[in-house]
Amino acid sequence: MNHIPRTPERIAADRARYEAHQRRGLDFAPKALPAPSAVPAPDSDPGRVLARETIAGGWYWTTRLARGEALRIAPETVTGTVALAAWSATDPSERMNLPDTVKVQWTTALGRGRVIFSDMGRVMLSITQDSCGAHDALTGGSPATPGDIARRNTRQNMLLAAAKLGLDRRDLPALLSLFAPVRVDAGGRFGWRADLLSGQDWVELRAEMDLMLALSNCPHPLDPDPAQPTPAMIATRLSALPVAADDPCRTATAEAIRGFENNARM
Repeated sequence: MNHIPRTPERIAADRARYEAHQRRGLDFAPKALPAPSAVPAPDSDPGRVLARETIAGGWYWTTRLARGEALRIAPETVTGTVALAAWSATDPSERMNLPDTVKVQWTTALGRGRVIFSDMGRVMLSITQDSCGAHDALTGGSPATPGDIARRNTRQNMLLAAAKLGLDRRDLPALLSLFAPVRVDAGGRFGWRADLLSGQDWVELRAEMDLMLALSNCPHPLDPDPAQPTPAMIATRLSALPVAADDPCRTATAEAIRGFENNARM
């Protein structure tokens, strides 16, 4: 194989092609996605509530969502972080893919109007409501700490959750951390922006296919002041509602449109 030298001119040309491709993707998107709903979560319509679960600090929970159902997640008291993994209930080899989710939407800022892709190019979840837009698709959940067997962590919880769903550690995808205000500075360093959280945050996710979900309620590894004890998370499963033709989750990017076309083919 012939090696093409990475000269400054070559690097500049590659960068220019990438930026032109990025502009085409961004120009397709609407000028503004819906803003976060910076108000406390509304009371759920009792007629829509299918189940409600309290996930204690340090613990995990698994559930299933049918296509069209939604899951509303909110800390019980102050803001905490919950990690999420998702698989297709029909074929669990199809799993959440955060690198593709970030890449095809040209942003790491996942919030209201964005979607979460699978590794097969289909849309798994839509973020239909969101209070903060402060979620982390880059760093994952808390790892096991050598010598610390008293404190539960996200890695241990997700291994247990996967086993409960009939899966293995090799089935675990990269995790989405909700209510984790991680941002990247100009130097490429991860930072924690606590000012992006209100203390009354919540998010609502709509299933775009039949899903299995796992959630772990543990402090984020970058949180400089993790709450002790970790606040409980309230997860409310809601029945389906009609989806409008101009739903922003379905129209925000050309890639999202193609993802939903892939869903329709299945």
